[in-house]
Parts: sequence; C-alpha cells; structure tokens
Amino acid sequence: MIEKEFNWFLENQEELVKKYNGKILVIVDQEVKGAFDTDPEAYGFATKNFDYGSFLLQECVPGEEAYTITFHTGIKFK
Repeated sequence: MIEKEFNWFLENQEELVKKYNGKILVIVDQEVKGAFDTDPEAYGFATKNFDYGSFLLQECVPGEEAYTITFHTGIKFK
C-alpha cells in the first residue's frame, strides 16, 4: 500500500511541490490528507486518524532528494 502512495506522489510531484513545497504530506488513498511543517506534527495527525500501514509521510520537495523513504511501524523494539 505504501508503494502505491509513493508512486502517486512521484507521478504528481511537480504539482504537489507547487502547492505544498517544503511541507510534510500525509498521503492516504492517493490523496493529501494533511500538510505539516514538521515530521512529529504529520505523524501525530496520521496516527490519530489512520491505521498504521495505511498512510505515507512524504517530504514535498522538488527533485530526487524527495525519494528517500523512511518507514515507521507500530512495532516496538526492545
């Protein structure tokens, strides 16, 4: 599911950057559900509103620097 959201971001990156440049996007079902200034703000919103594994947090910047992927899970390591 995350791959689908990331591919949607890539396909729409140019338009998204025009609208949300520099923001952290919460993407669900190939739609921007929120745009935030920081990762913690975006993550807090996403985890309160969506199930783990159903959303993508994506930095919205131009070019390939946006292609770094970090995955977060609900798994706690000891």
